Amino acid sequence: MTFDPDSTAVVVVDMQNGFCHPDGSLHAPESEAVIDPVGSLVERARDAGASVVFTRDVHPPEQFEGNHYYDEFERWGEHVVEGSWETEIVDELPVGDAHVVDKHTYDAFYRTDLEGHLDAHGIDDLLICGTLANVCVLHTAGSAGLRDYRPVLVEDAIGYLEEEHHEYATEHADWLFGERVFLDDVAFD
Repeated sequence: MTFDPDSTAVVVVDMQNGFCHPDGSLHAPESEAVIDPVGSLVERARDAGASVVFTRDVHPPEQFEGNHYYDEFERWGEHVVEGSWETEIVDELPVGDAHVVDKHTYDAFYRTDLEGHLDAHGIDDLLICGTLANVCVLHTAGSAGLRDYRPVLVEDAIGYLEEEHHEYATEHADWLFGERVFLDDVAFD
């Protein structure tokens, strides 16, 4: 699958210490395992001149106080609290001059500057990688598809808790609003 670097962005979802480092509160071994493939994709994209965007899940300590229903701390426990080490992108993935989007929900488009950034840079196609497959990756990809971007999930650069979650998320995205590809099949031209 070939991508035009002028209109393509690699979107790296939540490759943070809280999820990918063994000391993180929501560490998932399969999220840690995709650090190298994600790094390879980012490096190839940068070499080709494609855009790179990192998302970070960041929660102010009081974010869910007084909420009627939506409370990630109740569901997952306290995690990636604003200002903590957990919110930082893992050291193995240098951010460099990439755009960083701080988000407060599973969807990287919800109340962030992601759409404006992509539109300002003429981006149509998104190569989506990161973690977790059936949570932030899936919700971000679905939101991208609904906004008329072409979301392409890079299957072997997406972390997960359980293999069936990964399989469900990538199949669902492919069936409903996007596409999927393996890292070795990604080319820039």
